[in-house]
Amino acid sequence: MALFNFRRKDDAPAAQPLEAFLKGYSIEVMPRTAEKVETFRDILPTGTRVYIAHIDGTPIEEMVATARRIGAEGFDVMPHFPARIIKDKATLTDWVARYKDVGVKQGLLLAGGVAQPVGDFATSMQLLESGAFGGFERLHVAGHPEGNKDIDPDGSDRMVMEAARWKSAFMERTDAQMAMATQFCFEAEPVIAWVNRLQAEGVKLPVHIGIAGPAKLQTLIKFAIACGVGPSLRVLQKRAMDVTKLLLPYEPTEVLAGLAAEKAANPDFGIEQVHFFPLGGIKTNAQWVTDNGGASGVPANA
Repeated sequence: MALFNFRRKDDAPAAQPLEAFLKGYSIEVMPRTAEKVETFRDILPTGTRVYIAHIDGTPIEEMVATARRIGAEGFDVMPHFPARIIKDKATLTDWVARYKDVGVKQGLLLAGGVAQPVGDFATSMQLLESGAFGGFERLHVAGHPEGNKDIDPDGSDRMVMEAARWKSAFMERTDAQMAMATQFCFEAEPVIAWVNRLQAEGVKLPVHIGIAGPAKLQTLIKFAIACGVGPSLRVLQKRAMDVTKLLLPYEPTEVLAGLAAEKAANPDFGIEQVHFFPLGGIKTNAQWVTDNGGASGVPANA
């Protein structure tokens, strides 16, 4: 399957499987990017889950203010809790309390992008075991369809898969509602194989598959390098050598169509929802879903 779909003006809109697959999609923002959106109700469907990425150095006050604002517009808010930037349990407990005060009941727990922990936490599993999330209704964890060299330096996925099994077991022995939100990816077939492998390994966490939203190819390469995207990066670099494709925007139509077709043919397939990384802008990403997602992309204020 080709990596990109460079849609022509006369191409037909997405078919029904894609509309069903995009239902209930989520999207990620940061405080500084959220500030550029006058009202999320103009661009996002009712009930959309909005993740708030916590980049190292962002004051917790800005995170909480963004959560308050988006929640007040009627959306489910899921802030990041990056283990390696949280000093200790007292800090974690304080963050949780601040979010609960503004109505937040969901969180994405992950290790975080810094090499060395600043304090007591290094993994999302330690956060799960901390007992700090009492009163939260939903906890998501990270997934890595292409592996993660920070976790498995040897290029395997041994530790990544072991962690996935541990998190799945945690879900089963607690009353936590959980899912695995993944790194973004670009081809359907490897993702399908990975999701099926998770199920074969006994991992019961529903998958919320990460997808890069519409963006310039140069932008996509920059983020792919920063985020440690695996084999896809080589394909992006190869395509960047073709100036005709370099100048055209990337759209996720093809990878999503492939995953949607798999879900339509196999309803028990482990992907539950789509999670967008709006690398080309929140409004651009939301507009793409509105244009391609049928009823699943209709904004709240439409």
